[in-house]
Amino acid sequence: MGWFDAPDYEFAREVLQRGVAALYLVAFLSSLNQFRVLLGEHGLLPVPDFVEVLRRVPARHRGFSLFRWRYSDRLLAVVCWLGMLLAASVVLGLPQSGPAWVPLLVFLVLWLSYMSIVTVGQTFYGFGWEMLLLEAGFTVGFLGSNEVPPPTWIILLIAWLVFRLEFGAGMIKIRGGSEWRDLTALYYHHETQPMPGPLSRQAHLLPKWVHRAEVVGNHVGQLVVPFLLFAPQPIASVAAVIVILTQLWLVITGNFAWLNWITIVLACARISDPVVHAVLPFVPVDLGADAAASPPWWISIVGLATAVLVVLSWWPLRNLFARRQLMNASFNRWQLANAYGAFGTVTRQRVEVVIEATLDDDPRTAEWREYEFKGKPGDVRRIPRQWAPYHLRLDWLMWFLPLGSVHEDWFHRLLEKLLLADRPTLRLLRRAPFGSDAPRHVRARTYLYRFSTRAELRETGERWVRTPLSIVIGPVSLRQ
Repeated sequence: MGWFDAPDYEFAREVLQRGVAALYLVAFLSSLNQFRVLLGEHGLLPVPDFVEVLRRVPARHRGFSLFRWRYSDRLLAVVCWLGMLLAASVVLGLPQSGPAWVPLLVFLVLWLSYMSIVTVGQTFYGFGWEMLLLEAGFTVGFLGSNEVPPPTWIILLIAWLVFRLEFGAGMIKIRGGSEWRDLTALYYHHETQPMPGPLSRQAHLLPKWVHRAEVVGNHVGQLVVPFLLFAPQPIASVAAVIVILTQLWLVITGNFAWLNWITIVLACARISDPVVHAVLPFVPVDLGADAAASPPWWISIVGLATAVLVVLSWWPLRNLFARRQLMNASFNRWQLANAYGAFGTVTRQRVEVVIEATLDDDPRTAEWREYEFKGKPGDVRRIPRQWAPYHLRLDWLMWFLPLGSVHEDWFHRLLEKLLLADRPTLRLLRRAPFGSDAPRHVRARTYLYRFSTRAELRETGERWVRTPLSIVIGPVSLRQ
């Protein structure tokens, strides 16, 4: 790598820009399909009401959002469609064929457009991978186009982003629950994670020595390997491949929206063209040979961005070694140079909130039927689907309910929408028990879920075993 130009990282740039853009496309699609129902003008947590509160917050404490000045469901759709079109153009490589500033401009628009959504997204957008996507989009824009070599400084800043993401998560775990230190965390995690995938049950049923090995591998992958991303080649490439392989295991065994996928994409920043050619000989070793040296004006722009990100990095660096380490925290309104981390503690039992409805007038003698969600466990016979990198926001929030209080404003509003058989709300679900007919009563009850053993599955055909706990809300009706 040169002092500025890194011509040996052309393959990495292609993966970084197209991969991050593809995930922006997924994020905008997710918002187009769900935002208006969850947060729109008639949503569970309406943005217009939130904006009124946001306007009273000092500017330095609120993020950027176009919707701060005006929100409408139609404007939200326009922003999502614009974001998807721009992201698709990068996936196809169109901006990369122009001057160096064109991809930068596209990614800056993607960054600000999606930040506009995240800033007003409230609890439905309170996930670490939202700010991770924002930071990644801002940073990869400065990789430029095919007319110039990838900048060394930006390649290293992306490696620093992966370091914060992985090492921060590792430190959160070491400082968190004892299950990470006694190597028992994976006894529970595959079963109790927010949204299991089709292979989560098989992973859970692996021998306990395998689960202990998983935890050891996690600690090595998150506490040791990230330092090797800054080593000379080919060590840095090997470290990147290890990160990718560990993330692929998480992809196979769970549904964490685009968290694992974006980590895979970003880790490719440290895989050099000679290493790619050695593994895949059909990929030319001189992919970036045709690019001219970076002009002074481009060096100045990238240098300024680098300086800003380096200065902002002081806060997450200090946080990594703080006694009270923050997890998924932003230290500035632009959501750059953030702190990351997840699952400092592992839930040991899976409690699910199940919503039921009836058409009967008397709830005491009624026949109750369940609503089915698309991703979260419900029907004990159904195999969980693979949804990631798509993000089912309502399903994720349902997982958090038993960990806190079921008396969240959005949840009570959801029950009201179900009593009205609100069609947009019902489209977020897999199945409503009475189709488009409005029920007379709804209620929420909790169940304890666990994966069935192999013997239980053979005997009953059920992939989950559940035990009733209690009715936590209701029965309620519109007449109350």
